Amino acid sequence: MPRADYAPGAPGPLQGVRVLDLSRLVAGNTLTQHLADFGATVDKVEPRDGDTLRGWRVRGVETAWKVHGRGKRSLCLDFRHKDAIPLIRRLVPGAAVLVESFRPGTLEAMGLAPEELLKLEPRLIIVRISGWGQDGPYSRRPGFGTLVEGFAGFAEMNGFADREPVLPPMYLADTIAGLTGAFATMAALREVEMRGGKGQVIDLPLLDPLFTALGPQAANYRLTGKTKPRTGSRSTGAAPRNVYRTKDGGWVCLSASTQGMAERVLRSIGRGELVEDPRFRTNEQRVQHGEELDAIIGAFVAQKTLEENVAFFEAAEVTIGPVNDIVRFMADRHVRARGLLAEYPDEDMGRFPMHAIPARLSGTPGAIRAPAPRLGQHSREILAAQGLEAEEIEAAQASGLVVAA
Repeated sequence: MPRADYAPGAPGPLQGVRVLDLSRLVAGNTLTQHLADFGATVDKVEPRDGDTLRGWRVRGVETAWKVHGRGKRSLCLDFRHKDAIPLIRRLVPGAAVLVESFRPGTLEAMGLAPEELLKLEPRLIIVRISGWGQDGPYSRRPGFGTLVEGFAGFAEMNGFADREPVLPPMYLADTIAGLTGAFATMAALREVEMRGGKGQVIDLPLLDPLFTALGPQAANYRLTGKTKPRTGSRSTGAAPRNVYRTKDGGWVCLSASTQGMAERVLRSIGRGELVEDPRFRTNEQRVQHGEELDAIIGAFVAQKTLEENVAFFEAAEVTIGPVNDIVRFMADRHVRARGLLAEYPDEDMGRFPMHAIPARLSGTPGAIRAPAPRLGQHSREILAAQGLEAEEIEAAQASGLVVAA
């Protein structure tokens, strides 16, 4: 795995954009991580126990925080202190974006309602992350991604027909919401910067982006009167599409969603006569006879090892690939050549493997400028930059309002 170092002075297209991040967990941290990767100054305002991600440790190491907190600054304060809200208010002027993920109504109860924040900074973009949205009958429900993944219909369509619905093994709703939020934030910033617009509020539930990602489920139901069944790795829209077991116990995944590719698959395995078979002539027919088609392809795949299958089908220009675990992924030559992972200096592990910035801009690329901060590492720096005098900062520390590392 290639080694890399942090680039603290790297320029970025979001340089000069200051983000005040009061959020917790994955959605908000994903959103602000993307902004930080492209040069925004992200100031994490954390409670005394820190962002929840700091508690997601593996063998005592804050791996989730190290990934999603990279490039940010940490200000730690006691939210219950009588002077906490006045101090937060002093952080708002000059900020371009404020991100929060409190339960709807909490910001208002703190005296930080959007109209109050916009008085402090009229151009402020306020991103309000919640499970269900800022209004509606369920707005006050707990907003964990797991609940949303069940409610939106993802779990019901995921898995196999003869087994229970399957939740995603990672924070899917949060991640999609974070990505959607990053886009919405950039759209709102453009309105402010290019058209002289005023600040505004972005209502960002976990529910809406995930449901959008599920595609035309409502339209399909309207047409067929049927809900989408659980089909494992098989698709209800195109065939062949599945995972197949190899001779050495590995798995390959295949997708032939175009007519030409489906025909190429059949010819490549020596079954060209099936191209005109009434069961497999069209995509609709192939979907109807998916089990039969999978059995034919699976029998061929089972005769070769994983590597042999990949080499064979790549030579035939068939869309097939390995089902990797993280060990195989890290060792893959394409992953190494593209630098999808690199090892960065780390005080806990020596070197910390971390994913690269996924969107590669040719003219203004992103950069990982700094490791995830220690709790309160930048408390004094952030407060001083907002005009607090040294005596005020010392008093805030002495009273327990502010914690500095």
